[in-house]
Amino acid sequence: MARHDSRIWPECTKMIGLLCLVSSILLQHGASGQRVKVDQEVTSYPGQTVNLRCAFADPTGVQLSMVTWMYVPEPTQDPVNIAVFLPGNEPSYPNSPVKGRVSFVPSPPKVDSPSIQITDVRMTDEGKYACEFATYPGGNVRGTTQLVMLAKPENSASPVTVVAGTKPITVASCKSANGQPAAEISWVTTANGNYTTKQQPGTDNTLTVISEYIMVPTPNDNGKEITCVVSHRTLVKPESFRMNLAVQFAPQVTIEGYDNNWYIGRTNVALTCKANANPPPTTIQWKSTTGEFPPAVQVSENVLKVQNVDESVNTTFFCEVNNQIGTTKEQFGILVRETRLPERGPTTGIIIGAIIGVIILIAIIGTVIALYRKRKAKVLGDRPPKYKPPPPNKTFNSTNSANMLLNSSNAPVVQNDFHSTQSQEPVTDLDAYQDEDDYYDNGGLNNRMHYVSGAPSGWDDPGNNEVLPPYLHVDVDRQDYHPVPNISRGESFVSSAMFV
Repeated sequence: MARHDSRIWPECTKMIGLLCLVSSILLQHGASGQRVKVDQEVTSYPGQTVNLRCAFADPTGVQLSMVTWMYVPEPTQDPVNIAVFLPGNEPSYPNSPVKGRVSFVPSPPKVDSPSIQITDVRMTDEGKYACEFATYPGGNVRGTTQLVMLAKPENSASPVTVVAGTKPITVASCKSANGQPAAEISWVTTANGNYTTKQQPGTDNTLTVISEYIMVPTPNDNGKEITCVVSHRTLVKPESFRMNLAVQFAPQVTIEGYDNNWYIGRTNVALTCKANANPPPTTIQWKSTTGEFPPAVQVSENVLKVQNVDESVNTTFFCEVNNQIGTTKEQFGILVRETRLPERGPTTGIIIGAIIGVIILIAIIGTVIALYRKRKAKVLGDRPPKYKPPPPNKTFNSTNSANMLLNSSNAPVVQNDFHSTQSQEPVTDLDAYQDEDDYYDNGGLNNRMHYVSGAPSGWDDPGNNEVLPPYLHVDVDRQDYHPVPNISRGESFVSSAMFV
């Protein structure tokens, strides 16, 4: 066991040393790479001037002996030197695809910030550009910039005129030509289909994208809207192209105007031949099964008019429509009746429906009114009353008044003329007394006594010497009679009969 451990230990030591060496190399390379400052990506359009910046972050303690710019078109290809600068010497520009268009900026360049510019850039200039410093004692370090060439594509779209059929075909095409990078194309439509997209090289290292919408065209698809949407990096927002499908088809013919009530003697009726076709119809013809039209029939373009219906109209008519796609024929048989059919009135269902609708409407209105009144009553119930309760009912008895006036001292009678329907206790009502004062002041008592002492209807009037009826006769001494004084509000009234 000890021997086995002694063998494993040297191998572990070697592996640890190797890992430490790799880590130091990676750390040194990363630190060195971070010291070179460049742009990760630069975009440009053809014909423009592009600046590629480069700088050594901290040259303290480092000797910069040379700066080289290299072009790396593809990862598998070798780099190509395009600009070289040695301190104390003039910059040099080796043969390269950008020779004559590349230069250091500023001129003369600085060894710690050797930026370059390329004029009149082309689509083929796209790729990676590396700025490399030769340093001592660190060795070579570099930073890489990706130059992205943008080309705004030329976009277009158009429908494809097709004939209705049963096989899938292209009905619309959309094209984004000579763009960089490649454009993205999508479709928006209610038609039932799908689309395909293909990409092909364009001019000057650009790309062209072509998309086609494919479906089985039908007559109903004619005129439907379809939109091609192109998205590209150079566009602020996607570009849309609206168009309408163009589907050609043979005429679709219908005959209108017959109401199943052509009777003998009816006048001015007609049949109209209507056709839906793309392209539009070239000819419309009416024909009859007998070969000749009845005398009462007149034809004008797509209208067959009957001035006076008779038995000769009881036949079949044909309408034939032609266009560039084909010919369609539609026939229609006329049934001539001897008498006129009665006009149809409103059906029972309509009447019942109307009645039910009225009942429902009345019920809704009644419900709304009831709810409104209930709510109003509830609101008023929560508030204090705003009106004065009515005074207690009063009764005025003529017999009692007569007894008051004619009562003797031996038989005093005191009765209340005012009664409450809710309580047996006397009620003082000033308003009632006011009314009573008015009653006495206006001669009401005299009139009332006149009515009591007067004769009933049918009796002879004795004149001024009135005689009371027997049931009103009372043995009263004239000396004990006291006239009723004129009593005003606030004064007390005590009759002699009240004293015992």
